[in-house]
Amino acid sequence: MSRVKTLIDKLNREKHLDREEWVSVITDYTDDDMAYAADIARRISLEHYGNVIYIRGIVEFSNICRNDCYYCGIRRSNTNAQRYRLTADEILECCDEGYGLRFRTFVLQSGEDKGYTNDELCGIVRRIKAAYPDCAVTLSLGELEHDEYKALREAGADRYLLRHETADCQHYEKLHPAEMSWQHRMDCLADLKSLGYQTGAGIMVGSPYQTAECIAEDMLFFERFRPEMIGLGPFLPHKDTPFRDEPKGSCELTLFLISLCRILLPRVLLPATTALGTIIPDGREKGVLAGANVIMPNLSPMTVRKKYMLYNDKLGTDSEAAESVNNIKERMSAIGYEVAVSRGDYK
Repeated sequence: MSRVKTLIDKLNREKHLDREEWVSVITDYTDDDMAYAADIARRISLEHYGNVIYIRGIVEFSNICRNDCYYCGIRRSNTNAQRYRLTADEILECCDEGYGLRFRTFVLQSGEDKGYTNDELCGIVRRIKAAYPDCAVTLSLGELEHDEYKALREAGADRYLLRHETADCQHYEKLHPAEMSWQHRMDCLADLKSLGYQTGAGIMVGSPYQTAECIAEDMLFFERFRPEMIGLGPFLPHKDTPFRDEPKGSCELTLFLISLCRILLPRVLLPATTALGTIIPDGREKGVLAGANVIMPNLSPMTVRKKYMLYNDKLGTDSEAAESVNNIKERMSAIGYEVAVSRGDYK
């Protein structure tokens, strides 16, 4: 048995590897090791969640952002971005369409747009929860302060997605301008956990300057922090960013890390991300077969989808929500899974 398979078995038994062991796994794996990890991860996912895929409807309600992250297509300095904001009524219309398509989780996502007050955001959450009391509301609004997170939680928000991007402070500083703080990002995640959110973290696999040692730190962070959700997608460059000419992240490593995260945290909610479906046509299917159990189709109005372009050629900008859901159902059925009509909470 290969050393990597031996370490995968150890991870499955003990739910822990040390830093050097993680580096070895990430550096030395083969296709055979990937398949071995995926088989274990898939069995773990089936044990805890069955052959069920949870869908979340994303409403990308603003592409205005105060930040200038070097990798992001909606960064503040991108003067080519066509900016927009949806009104509260427009957001509710998206949720209404999604509810009719049997979504039971809505994900409100935006840049860090201070054009909405926190009171306005709380009001939107309250309206969604009042209209659809059987649904979960997930927020992905970036870094806020503790009192803002607290108010949104009290308004009814159930979950919050905030990718930590990297658990290595020096790596973080290579991806973000000086005014952004790795420590503040980590403090935000701690705040979210303390307030009772189902909390999601995650990384871009293959982001510029990322090393095996960086990813090892990420895996140790996941073990310590124990997020309820982990978002893993390959880095994809955007033509209007400083990283425009950087190579794409590895699809294979992304899939391998999905499997390893499932083995490490058996009950974690793991999306087969849009970026994974963008980098290869059957990326979402491969993600599910590697241990993922969540897919997040787009519910945003067709008029704005191409404007929320975090990276080049983003999947899902051309198909209507109903068409997208039917397509996902067919594709999941073809690999032996079914789409659930459920909030799909962390177990």
